[in-house]
Amino acid sequence: MDSKRLLKDRLAGRVMFVLTVLSGLLVFVMAIGLYQRSRPILAIKSLRELLFSTSWHPLKGEFGFLPFIMGSLWVTGVAVVIAIPLCLLTSVYLSEYASRYVREWTKPLIDLLAGIPSVIYGVWGVLVVVPLIKDHIAPLFGTFSSGYSILAGGIVLAIMVFPIIIHVSSEVFRSVPYELREASLSLGATKWQTVKYVVLRKAMPGVIAAVVLGLSRAFGETMAVLMVAGNVAKVPSSVLDPAYPLPALIANNYGEMLSVPLYDSALLLASLILLAVVLFFNVIARVVLIRVERSIQ
Repeated sequence: MDSKRLLKDRLAGRVMFVLTVLSGLLVFVMAIGLYQRSRPILAIKSLRELLFSTSWHPLKGEFGFLPFIMGSLWVTGVAVVIAIPLCLLTSVYLSEYASRYVREWTKPLIDLLAGIPSVIYGVWGVLVVVPLIKDHIAPLFGTFSSGYSILAGGIVLAIMVFPIIIHVSSEVFRSVPYELREASLSLGATKWQTVKYVVLRKAMPGVIAAVVLGLSRAFGETMAVLMVAGNVAKVPSSVLDPAYPLPALIANNYGEMLSVPLYDSALLLASLILLAVVLFFNVIARVVLIRVERSIQ
């Protein structure tokens, strides 16, 4: 009986190990598959030419990804600039100042933001953010904008990444030992001075990891950005210009015009680039989180 039970335990352990390994390998399997499908265009055009060319004319065989890469960077950058101060101040308040009652009521609301489908954010952006930029923000700067712009995409994306940055930052702040706060307060520091010079300094690597996680989430977002960014294949020069991020390029065009030579391969190369960037950001965030956990322990 004991030998049979031990055999079951070993078998269950090995099965779970195999499933865990397979789950971890899925990312590499997807990357290999995308690379194999991208090889036709890589065999004809150099990666440098594809990444730094601004000409996107599939019917002429011109596949320059620079407008789409820059569109993704602009929209993600605006989203992060908007989200960082709001999320960090919210996290500081929830972890250092808010009462237990406020935290208990606020957490479900933040979770609700994370659960709203991205298309809802997109519709809200079209109905609220786009007219706001067109009728008020652009005239304020003496220029014209249709409203479908980098700024619209950045605002929508900033709201979408709020839950990620707030949750991770709050957990990092709460993991800072309370003894450090007491030591600072006992020396005569105010509450804000303690937060600024003790808690934030100790938690800074974790805060950076939270921002990187939010950035990777924003970089790969598709539907909401597709609906409000304007989708013009041109390198933008200001936040009021339209943009065409990589995820929107893939979502808009895959499945159409694939009879054009190399078009399918070009779109799958765009998918591979997007996967590589998001994976890079997530690895950096994970490494930083591990380091901050070890330093706190």
